[in-house]
Amino acid sequence: MSSDKPAFKYPLSWRILDHAENVAALWPRRWSPLTGYLLLLPALLLVFVLVIGLVYIFDYSLHELDLATYRLKDAFSLVNYHVALKSATYRTVVLRSLGASFIVTAITTVLAFPYAYVMVRARSSGTRKFLLISLFLPFFIGQVVRAYGWLIILGKEGLLNTLLASLGLPPIKLIYNYPAVVLGLVQYMLPFAVLLIAPAITAIGEEIELASESLGANWVKTFRHVVIPLAKPGLVGSAVVVFTLTLTDFAMPEILGGGTTDFIANSIYDGFFQLSNPGLGSALSMILVTLGSVFVTVLFSLAGTGTLVSRENVR
Repeated sequence: MSSDKPAFKYPLSWRILDHAENVAALWPRRWSPLTGYLLLLPALLLVFVLVIGLVYIFDYSLHELDLATYRLKDAFSLVNYHVALKSATYRTVVLRSLGASFIVTAITTVLAFPYAYVMVRARSSGTRKFLLISLFLPFFIGQVVRAYGWLIILGKEGLLNTLLASLGLPPIKLIYNYPAVVLGLVQYMLPFAVLLIAPAITAIGEEIELASESLGANWVKTFRHVVIPLAKPGLVGSAVVVFTLTLTDFAMPEILGGGTTDFIANSIYDGFFQLSNPGLGSALSMILVTLGSVFVTVLFSLAGTGTLVSRENVR
């Protein structure tokens, strides 16, 4: 007896996975220990390309600009580093960049941790979704657009000064200064920090907090002695990302600083394209790379590289 039911067909996604499995079966078993390294190959190639670029930049930094021909001299020298380190202007730029990086990292961490905690621990799924969507919305707006948004809010004819004028108060200069740059960077870095801290909090079982409270610790002591130490991987990762992104930022100092609060990235741009001195720009680039590397090294030395792995927390 024939059936009128149509023949069952596998979904397209299942068929694709079957074909992928057949292709993977062609990989010799004796080479299976190399599978992980093969998957790492694209990332390693990208790192290799970046290293080549750094080698060229380091080479350019060791050649002085010939003002007669505006080409780099063939002889090796440390003139560019001498100019970068002895110049009061560049010293100010470096200190300004480092200061902003520490300030933005501290403020962002303080703001991001409770946001991430509430987003993870909220009982209502609607609250969690709202906080998550609010977190991702800034990613749909470019950094430059966000910086110009702050100009609309903080400008001389912006929303805040308009409000002050309506109250009979004089206008306040809120842009083209250091605090404006810091404010813009904190707003820009906050989503990155939350996304790095949230998985570390998720890995902390709620039963651990309940156990702490059952032993007599109040919520403050539990948060201080249990939650924060166990969330250390997220805090360390957040500090590294926020610090390095702030240290290398270009748009916020350029737009909100108005040319008066340049960071190292702005000076590098000026060295290459305004002064037409690739040697000096390369020297500043190497100083920037060195500062970022030193910070990461010191942080990992104090916190330990194992803090980036939350395996102990899961256990």
